[in-house]
Amino acid sequence: MMLADHAQVADGKLFISGGGWSVCGPGPVACGVAVLFHIPWQHTNKKISFTLRLLDEDGTPVSQPGPGGGQEIQAGGQFEAGRPAGLTPGSEINVPIAFNTVLQLPQDARFTWVLEIDGQADEGWRLSFATREPQSQVLPG
Repeated sequence: MMLADHAQVADGKLFISGGGWSVCGPGPVACGVAVLFHIPWQHTNKKISFTLRLLDEDGTPVSQPGPGGGQEIQAGGQFEAGRPAGLTPGSEINVPIAFNTVLQLPQDARFTWVLEIDGQADEGWRLSFATREPQSQVLPG
């Protein structure tokens, strides 16, 4: 997983702009999460479900204003990695996924994107970042 200003999937590949950051803000921040799933041969041709959630430093889901009140920041779905004809048995299949949003988060705080696959989580499937304190402006004098 990687944080970026923007992430997109086209032609089975990830296109990442402004990737690799771990500190952002303050203020509205464009946030893309690029995920490259490595699917083992034995898990191809099966439906795989995933959920990506944003949690605060206390492990509480982060919400943002939306129609009808606060909405948790999350993405998810299902995919099935098929075995292309002629692929060597035992090969791994890559499946790229991209999610983009604009975050309005409090300053000087830590957050973590947490990925779950088929309802399972792993410490390696976490991506943390922090928001900056606002910079004080020096007035000419």
